Amino acid sequence: MSVRNDILSLHSSIAQAVLGQDEVIRQVLLGLLANGHLLLESLPGLAKTRTVKALAKHLDAKMSRIQFTPDLLPSDITGAEILQQSEGHNEIKFQPGPLFGNVILADEINRAPAKVQAALLEAMEERQITVAGTSHPMPGLFMVLATQNPIEQEGTYPLPEAQMDRFLMKVLLDYPKPDDETQVLRLLREEEQAAQQGAPAVEAKLAQDAIFAARKEVSAVHVSEAIDRYLIDLINATRKPADYDADLARWIHIGASPRGGIGLDRSARAHAWLAGNDFVSPDDVRAVVHPVLRHRLLLSYDAVADGVSADQVLDRLLDKVAIPA
Repeated sequence: MSVRNDILSLHSSIAQAVLGQDEVIRQVLLGLLANGHLLLESLPGLAKTRTVKALAKHLDAKMSRIQFTPDLLPSDITGAEILQQSEGHNEIKFQPGPLFGNVILADEINRAPAKVQAALLEAMEERQITVAGTSHPMPGLFMVLATQNPIEQEGTYPLPEAQMDRFLMKVLLDYPKPDDETQVLRLLREEEQAAQQGAPAVEAKLAQDAIFAARKEVSAVHVSEAIDRYLIDLINATRKPADYDADLARWIHIGASPRGGIGLDRSARAHAWLAGNDFVSPDDVRAVVHPVLRHRLLLSYDAVADGVSADQVLDRLLDKVAIPA
């Protein structure tokens, strides 16, 4: 069985637990393949947490859930040095916090103050935590999946742009279709019955080595010079929108950073690989533009006044930037 088939099987397994969210599951797997972190945003009750739990359940990995609250301290997530007794001697040792896991569910991340959010920056970018001058590396498989609610603003702290930029993708979840929601009701009834009977079935878990092997194959996917130019043209269009369209110039206040181009490249290669191709096409790039760039654009007051969303801006952007032949 090929590594790609392993990943497709993982997709199917998650889809059996999270109904009606195939596109969301695909984007989560793209983030896993591209070794990136994801920000999941939706109204309450649309299976953000369930999606992360389903991913961790089918991986041979340690999941850590951190419930972000206003009184959380940085050491509550990173860990701290504590005094321990060993063979009659007192020693100061580092006690790792819940951040030292493989799949990290940062639930309601925007409810934590700036100090706690800042504690994530080093872990997400450098894959290490520094405590008392000593750096502690994160595990080889380390993925932060943060959730937030876009409508509840009381008691929340907006994520700083520097932290938003460290998320590879911002994934939006919407209401399921009526048929899918009917299946959700039936699925939950079955889960309740199984829980009452006890002895849950043991399911196969995908080994971490399979993820690392898949990432190695993704890194080998060919990207032509024409695709490279297309990627950079899309990023530059967010920085100099007036060169492409007057409305874009009114709507975009600040464009994407170089991380945006890097994220597009990694995500497009992962998308091509998952589709069974060994090269990146313009369609692969266009398929990941919205989740990779929607949180990297700072829209102007004119865009807010016009009721224009980041996705609508990206739609116009894709129409204006020439596709390589």
